[in-house]
Amino acid sequence: MSQRLSPEQLQTYRREGWLVPPYRLEDSFLHELQDALNQLIRDNPGVRPEKLVSAHIQGDNGEGIKGSRRFLDLAMHPPIVDLVQELIGEHIILWGCHVFCKPPLKGYETPWHQDGHYWPIRPLATCTVWVALEPSTRANGCLRVIPGSHLGQVLHPHLYEDRTDLTLQQRMADGTFDENQAVDIELQAGQMSMHDVYMIHGAQPNTSAMRRTGVALRYMPASSHFDRSLNPVNGQSGVPVSFATRPLWLLRGRDVCGRNDFSTGHRA
Repeated sequence: MSQRLSPEQLQTYRREGWLVPPYRLEDSFLHELQDALNQLIRDNPGVRPEKLVSAHIQGDNGEGIKGSRRFLDLAMHPPIVDLVQELIGEHIILWGCHVFCKPPLKGYETPWHQDGHYWPIRPLATCTVWVALEPSTRANGCLRVIPGSHLGQVLHPHLYEDRTDLTLQQRMADGTFDENQAVDIELQAGQMSMHDVYMIHGAQPNTSAMRRTGVALRYMPASSHFDRSLNPVNGQSGVPVSFATRPLWLLRGRDVCGRNDFSTGHRA
């Protein structure tokens, strides 16, 4: 059965910039993904588990990670793509997948940031679906958002931090927003949240005894261009990325922009 959002839910997303949809992963699929997560960590022993970028690309993904097809299956899961279509329209490109696994007691902080600061998409227009594979709570560093911070579609200044204990190394400048307005998005395993490219968000470090894992699935409308010539933060993101060689998938509709490259990065 296809997934739809109610008019009230759509209005909430437009106003707040984020939403927890009613859909939840099926138990059998969730368990398969949890097994795939543990294998992904075993396959990448030298990589911090918060930095498993492009985990959906099977084998050596060209960005320093040995990925798993199961995360591509998650990104292509029809109920999730249905929900994305509700928010960005019928022409949908999958362009990324990042596994953020915060180990117990020593999980890294994700500084306050806006996704659009990092990404080579013009015009900026995306939807991220953040899927919890394990409970995500205040205690173990759940996702936090600043509701309404996407309105106006403004990218605020970010400052580079030369630290080794951060998931990302670009932090929003002090005074840009009021942290007292932050909302914690607590999720059970199998639940998910969706947020806009301009949304200000971050996450506290995990100092609890419970691991926290989310899979960030990245979608863009095919009216935008994934410009492989751009590298917005010049290699200072804190994670190894190669936008020039990353594969794109046209999941639904057509390439409205007409300039997106769906050949690069795909193996024969």
